[in-house]
Amino acid sequence: MRCVPGAGRLLFCLLPAILRTQAGGEAKPRPPPCQQSPTKVSCRAAGLHSFPKDLPQGVKHLDLSHNFLQNLSESRLPALGQLEHLDLRSNRLEAISGSVLAQLPRLHSLLLGSNRLHQNHQDNAVAFSALQGIEVLDLSANGLESHMVRGFLSGLTTLRVLHLHRNRLSQLPAGIFQGSPWLSELDLSNNYIMDIEEGAFEALRELVVLSLALNSLHCLSSFSLRQLQVLNLSHNALELFGWEEGRGPYLLQVLDLSHNRLLSFPQLPAAHRLVHLNLSHNFITSLDPSSHHPAQFVLHYEEMVSFSTSLGTAVSLTRLAELDLSYNCLQLLPLLFFHAMRSLFTLSVAMNCLQDITMELMTRDGDGDRNGTAAWQEDAALSLRSMDFHGNAIRALPRWFFDALPQLEAIDLGSNSLQPCGSDMGEIPGGGSPRSEPCTAFHSIPHLQHLSLRRNSLTQLLPRTFSRTPLLSLDLSENQGLAVPRVALEGLEHSLQQLWLRGNHMDNSRAEIPCLDELRVLDLSGNRLSLLPTGLSCSPLQTLDVSGNELPALPKQALMGWTHSLQALCLAGNPFHCCELGWLDALQAAGVQLPDLHRARCIHHRVTNRTAPLSSRPPWPCPQPWDGSSVLVLTTLLGVLLCAGCRVCWLRGHGMGILLPQPQTDRVAEGGPAQSDTEV
Repeated sequence: MRCVPGAGRLLFCLLPAILRTQAGGEAKPRPPPCQQSPTKVSCRAAGLHSFPKDLPQGVKHLDLSHNFLQNLSESRLPALGQLEHLDLRSNRLEAISGSVLAQLPRLHSLLLGSNRLHQNHQDNAVAFSALQGIEVLDLSANGLESHMVRGFLSGLTTLRVLHLHRNRLSQLPAGIFQGSPWLSELDLSNNYIMDIEEGAFEALRELVVLSLALNSLHCLSSFSLRQLQVLNLSHNALELFGWEEGRGPYLLQVLDLSHNRLLSFPQLPAAHRLVHLNLSHNFITSLDPSSHHPAQFVLHYEEMVSFSTSLGTAVSLTRLAELDLSYNCLQLLPLLFFHAMRSLFTLSVAMNCLQDITMELMTRDGDGDRNGTAAWQEDAALSLRSMDFHGNAIRALPRWFFDALPQLEAIDLGSNSLQPCGSDMGEIPGGGSPRSEPCTAFHSIPHLQHLSLRRNSLTQLLPRTFSRTPLLSLDLSENQGLAVPRVALEGLEHSLQQLWLRGNHMDNSRAEIPCLDELRVLDLSGNRLSLLPTGLSCSPLQTLDVSGNELPALPKQALMGWTHSLQALCLAGNPFHCCELGWLDALQAAGVQLPDLHRARCIHHRVTNRTAPLSSRPPWPCPQPWDGSSVLVLTTLLGVLLCAGCRVCWLRGHGMGILLPQPQTDRVAEGGPAQSDTEV
């Protein structure tokens, strides 16, 4: 073994410290596992197996979550008489001592989620009777079954918020919450609840927020919680939802019935204060209450006979501001169904089977306004400002459509089969000539600011398609083969701020964008452009995406105009020339963000078309450009050679000559000396 001078002495000096460390003696102190302040201590994920010692006497907030505690016994708990909030979530708690909880007289928030309290549920329920001042209790994910819950809640008369989600509840028996009459927020989501007995919520006169999401409920036919303001019934198997009539109105403001099996619009005759209604991801086929009869339902209930077939539901929803009907099976949308909803602001009917938009409900004889040829009544105008129709089968909008929506600001018509009209076709009945495909006029809409026509199989935009419509954003993406002539966007020069032309496979001749002096965001990705449209140089772009094109370089003229405005540029997927990267230097010098620079590459055509990362300089030499100095050097060199030639001619004219070396065989043949080189 080779020794290093001084190494033995160093080891000898460090040996006592090493031995002390191994023996548990003096060593560098480890940082405490808990973060402490005078009133707050956090020991979250500190690897604790028991309660920490030496806690401050005045601690009010204690976080012991994500540890390995198994018992909460008196012998292991220090004096915490001032404690108000105790977080014990995600431990391994199986047993809790009542005497311990009795030593916490000021505790008002106890979080016990993700533990194992079901294993000693009877003893634990007795211990909970000591929580005289508790207001917030989290018992989620503890394996609790329906018969265990009543014992935990017995005597908790001050409880306001209760979390029971992610347990094993299968039913809610009558009186289960009788011991906690002042509950205002109750979370029962993500259980197995199939049955709610009558009287289960009768004691909860102060309940405001209730979540029954992610259960197995099939029917709620006598909902009676009139004081409730927020109700979440999403992700169940509901085919029927009904209210109790009489005895005053309901105070409900938010109702989520999404991800169920509803076949028709629910009957809500007394929902006068409802603001948000989510009916998405159901099986609603019609907004006409008379279109479904009890025999048409999958499940048959006696309560369905009493359902009214009038339009009372729509009439009562006078405060409804947001309605989501997306992901249903609607084929027909009668706009007059929403006429009584005077506060309706947002409507989504995306991902349905819509083919027609009419004024009124179709009658059984089919005498409704299916073609949309009648004039819209001015007093029937809707208050909607945002509509989502994407993912349907709409071929054209009725010509009165935008007249019925005078306040409409945004509409998404993506993934349909619409064809825009030109501004000179707006007065043609039905939106087009009788022999042509139906089209929709998007010009002269005074309040429309945001329009999406992506994925509509558009091939050609006609002149002045959007004139006199003050659009701020326009999405024409994913219309393969789309041609956008310069005159198509006339009228948007002073309003359009965002334009998406992504994935249209457009070449240079099909992307003639005019000068848009308000354009801030432009997406040209996924096309076949080898040049950027010349009109862009005058736009104050802030975000530009040209990725996935055929650009060999970016125009320096446009970059000079964007020096003070451009903030981000996406450019990967283009065949940039490695020897023409001056534009990249200009962008980096201006501080422009290049988020996909690491994926961008350039091509060196002089080295068998090899590619190199654009983020680093290519390793191959590039030819030097010819400038004025190179021309001057070449001219001087040629001049010197010419002068030398002139001097030779002058010498020969005066009887003087210069004999160049000749092969030796020639000189011998002439009889001259073999070793002579020159002769004058």
